Amino acid sequence: MPVVEIHLIEGYGEGDKRRLGHALTDAVRSVLPAPLEGITVMIHEMLPSGYMRGGEGKTPAPALPDPAETVRAYLDAMEARDLDRAGTFLGAGFTMQFPGAAPMNTLAQLVEWSKPRYRFVKKTYERFDAGMSAEGPVVYCFGTLHGEWLDGSAFEGIRFIDRFQLSEGLIVRQDVWNDMPKIGGEVRK
Repeated sequence: MPVVEIHLIEGYGEGDKRRLGHALTDAVRSVLPAPLEGITVMIHEMLPSGYMRGGEGKTPAPALPDPAETVRAYLDAMEARDLDRAGTFLGAGFTMQFPGAAPMNTLAQLVEWSKPRYRFVKKTYERFDAGMSAEGPVVYCFGTLHGEWLDGSAFEGIRFIDRFQLSEGLIVRQDVWNDMPKIGGEVRK
């Protein structure tokens, strides 16, 4: 059974080490046919005085935030229409793509784009899946949309999947797939 050992400078929190342990376990499972209970991860901590690189003592860099928690906080701020707070989760060069829309780079563009489509929309989340890509963390969230069309009629149960790309702890890309254009077209006929 696989054993993964990692050495860290002391200073990371228990939650950070737990996330790292889960990520290393998942990395092993993505390559080797090992059962979950057969994978061992050992984290060895060293005092900062016992860790040198280039003849210099080092201190640990802060851990990046949990990408799924970052995405959830962003989506919560968007649903509350707290665009200032939502903007704090976005990185340089942020781009978002919605079905049938040109790419957008600001939250104000999204608000303007949505005005002729619905009064409001909210999400019910089924789950968040986080993984790693060559460009950085990726988070998918799945669920359904509910809200109100411009004519005052309610909608619900519209499936969606959002994909988020993160860099340095911030969202740099959001891709949205949902059934809203299809359902919305049927409702308005």
